[in-house]
Amino acid sequence: MPQYLSPGVYVEEVPGTLPIAGVGTSTAGFIGVVDPDIADELALAAEGEPALVTNWNQFKNQFGDFHAANSTLAHAVYGFFNNGGGTCWVTRIKDITDIEAVNGVLNRYEAIDEIAIVTAPGAVDAAVQQALIDHCVNMKDRFAILDGQVTTTISTAAIIPTGLPPSDFAALYFPQIRVADPVTKGQLAVPPSGHMAGIYARVDQQRGVHKAPANELVRGALGLAYSVSRNEQALLNPAGVNVIRNFNGAITVWGARTLGGDVNGETKYINVRRLLNFLRESIDQGTQFAVFEPNAQPLWQRIVRSVNAFLTNVWRDGALFGVTPEQAFYVKCDETTNPPEVREQGQVVTEIGVSIVKPAEFVIFHISQLAGTAA
Repeated sequence: MPQYLSPGVYVEEVPGTLPIAGVGTSTAGFIGVVDPDIADELALAAEGEPALVTNWNQFKNQFGDFHAANSTLAHAVYGFFNNGGGTCWVTRIKDITDIEAVNGVLNRYEAIDEIAIVTAPGAVDAAVQQALIDHCVNMKDRFAILDGQVTTTISTAAIIPTGLPPSDFAALYFPQIRVADPVTKGQLAVPPSGHMAGIYARVDQQRGVHKAPANELVRGALGLAYSVSRNEQALLNPAGVNVIRNFNGAITVWGARTLGGDVNGETKYINVRRLLNFLRESIDQGTQFAVFEPNAQPLWQRIVRSVNAFLTNVWRDGALFGVTPEQAFYVKCDETTNPPEVREQGQVVTEIGVSIVKPAEFVIFHISQLAGTAA
């Protein structure tokens, strides 16, 4: 019988292979501000220390209920859970523009392997957003959700922080959303990144990471800080500004581009980049059995069987393009990928090509297992 691993992903138990399990894609890492005086007074979570949060009550216990001292972070995490998020790590700092503090948190997040999404709600400083992106690029298994600048000038220059280059490891959302504020008893404009992290998690669980987190309702949103028109969106979309729009009272995510949009080529869509992250990390972890094994044909065949079984089920879930598995992907681990000079370095190299749903082109990456790197 096939083994269930994650929503839509199964692995056939093929004799002579080890099943590859799909890694999680929905755990978020938040960085936000809590006034240190209030935090000390209430004995909240220590500054700079990541705290695991799996529900709103846990957040309140560790970072306080809605308060002027934690408003942006609290609304972001509440929006995460309200929109389908289940698990996150939260770290408080004094100043969201303090790049050293942000980098310190990101360094701590490197050791938390389950994190797949990172965001700093309300951070619109180019240096901070670049730090989030660099973290994701270096880790290769996570994705940054960014907030656009607060403005009524509709242009990419006004919305994307000055000096922030394109990246297919991040997505940026505009405008801010309006939510109910328990403190003022009125409405409050808040950054959308926390709510978007929840939508990513919801879509991952309901459809899979290959489904774009777009054409989705933003739960808890009562309105928008700015109503973007269709013509205005046409100017922003090619550059990777993902617009949240109001369709007859339904606040809906209406964009699925990575930051930079068209310049990112085959990874200009969020779901494509996140699917590739998922595949790379799942296969990398799932082939750790190769470490310290004799580097010869029997091992290569085991790797090919395991990866083939995993990718076949990813294809069955609709994540890969092709009528047959042969059209959707290929796996190569033999003498050509592992010549003597590679084997002498203690490496076994597997070449994998996947035909992503849109565009239908092969994206090739390599997985190498090094002797002595197993945990």
